[in-house]
Amino acid sequence: MSPDLGLRKSIKEALEDPNLQYLKKWTILGVTVGVIAGIGAIVFYTLLNLCSTFFLGRLAGYYPPTPGYEGGRLDWIGPHNPMSLLIVMVLGGLLTGLIVYTTAPEAEGHGTDAAIRAFHKEGGKIRARIPIVKTIASAITIGSGGSAGREGPTAQISAGFGSIVADLLRLSHEDRRLALAVGIGAGIGSIFKAPLGGALLAAEILYIRDIEKEAIIPGLIASTIGYAIFCEYFGYEPIFRFPEISIHPIHLPFFVLLGLICGIVGILYVYVFYKTHDIFKSLPIPDHLKPAIGAALAGITILLVMRFFDPRAGLGAVGMGYGFLQMAMLNMLPLEVMLLIAIVKIIATSLTIGSGGSGGVFAPGLVIGGMVGGTVGMAMHTLFPSIITLNVVPAFVAVGMISLFGGISKAPLANMIMICEMTDNYVMIFPAMAAVFVSYAITGNRTIYIEQVETRIDSPAHFPIALRSVLDRIKIKDVPFSEKVVALTPEDTVLDLLELTEKTGFMGYPVIENGIFKGIITLEDISDIISRGRDEYMKIKVRDVMREEIIGVHPYETVRDAILKMDTFNLDRIPVLVRDRVIGIVTRGNILECITEWLEEHEIKQKI
Repeated sequence: MSPDLGLRKSIKEALEDPNLQYLKKWTILGVTVGVIAGIGAIVFYTLLNLCSTFFLGRLAGYYPPTPGYEGGRLDWIGPHNPMSLLIVMVLGGLLTGLIVYTTAPEAEGHGTDAAIRAFHKEGGKIRARIPIVKTIASAITIGSGGSAGREGPTAQISAGFGSIVADLLRLSHEDRRLALAVGIGAGIGSIFKAPLGGALLAAEILYIRDIEKEAIIPGLIASTIGYAIFCEYFGYEPIFRFPEISIHPIHLPFFVLLGLICGIVGILYVYVFYKTHDIFKSLPIPDHLKPAIGAALAGITILLVMRFFDPRAGLGAVGMGYGFLQMAMLNMLPLEVMLLIAIVKIIATSLTIGSGGSGGVFAPGLVIGGMVGGTVGMAMHTLFPSIITLNVVPAFVAVGMISLFGGISKAPLANMIMICEMTDNYVMIFPAMAAVFVSYAITGNRTIYIEQVETRIDSPAHFPIALRSVLDRIKIKDVPFSEKVVALTPEDTVLDLLELTEKTGFMGYPVIENGIFKGIITLEDISDIISRGRDEYMKIKVRDVMREEIIGVHPYETVRDAILKMDTFNLDRIPVLVRDRVIGIVTRGNILECITEWLEEHEIKQKI
């Protein structure tokens, strides 16, 4: 072959490589989803700012502090009358309830769970109206002072539009689900200016103890595009302004302690949140009114804390609370105020979202974690001022954000990277690794996203793959096979075979001589002589027509091995062998019964 022909052949093979085809497909889809995520984040962020200015600013007279690079105003105005804040929160809850429960009840709650549920159980489908309803309802909830975050709405908005694109492009079920997962990560990565964390979140957020590895590469593409579009409009500066700090190994035990405390508080947050959710679900009142009731209770809690403790402790639970989180990072809040904000934020978030309001749990989780971290940091500074100096306390705030929400979201890697991107400070990786490990371990399977499943094998979306895994896990020794072996000998005749088939109904038998397995015979093996008379049947021996291959399975082979052999040799039953002796017969029915029991035991509810 000439060099030119060899080169052309190599290029052709490279262009036809399946990996290249995959990259081409997901580059196009990733860019598409990224554009949608970036534009969706811009629209939602803009509407959220407008709602906040109208409801909290003009109606309540309250202009909250903002984080370093989102206005950077660390003082605040108002509210001129605390009751006006309560009225605005109730009004926002009422509008949200009317919009959501009239048009799209799936848009209630924190959004990310709905997107996760769509991935696992609904084939990646989200109704076309959901992104629009979620955008409006969440902007009103948060903009009117509801304690919620912008990540859940952005995730559901991006995932919803990703589902619409999947419909237009007629993607397969697998690609549709992947586009939805990528949309979740790209949306969150865009609005939080954390593209790498968003890409990892797309892979981590779906499971408690697993990742969707196929989402990582398209997630990187989509998050990069979404981030670039969003930042071209709002600027590339990180969300938070973070001071320069220096971490020393001597600080590590204190961060491990912080991880322990954040894990415990995270468990409390999840418990209070879903307990509140269950209580509101059981209330015998129209769903449309429940968000207003939740907003009223949250508002009353905030006003009581403002009146009897500290105004900052109450206002820190209004809206997202990022401005007060920024103040904690700059050592501008005392210990008792940070502790109160953490407590009130748990209560207010549970009432706002648990009652049916629309918003995310990510931002409240970061505020709660940051305030717990700041509280612990200040306490350690008081007890050990020479070790935990005041300029190290902000590190406790950031690591608290990571470890608390990284533990209860079951997405520790994504959270570590996202917080570092949001603060533009990667020094946090070192202490965060220790703290989030402890928090993740303590929280166990407790998660703020209840639609997560433990692993891929537990997801209906991966049921075919899961079933193959099940077939590889179950051994023949675990299958309830029959130890009573109905067999023929080589000296038996075809007539004996036919009479035994008439008696038992079996279509095939092992052939055994002196206890030794010799082969298999089925009715298919005598198909060419089946039309001969009885006299001929008596003359033809089993040894003349049987298959002499050692067709069988051993106890430690898998049921998948057994099914493959049955399919290869067209059998419904196959001998179980130990060396050259038959110890039983396993049938397809035995295998199906065992698989069904395994699936029921592990609560994988799908039809085989």
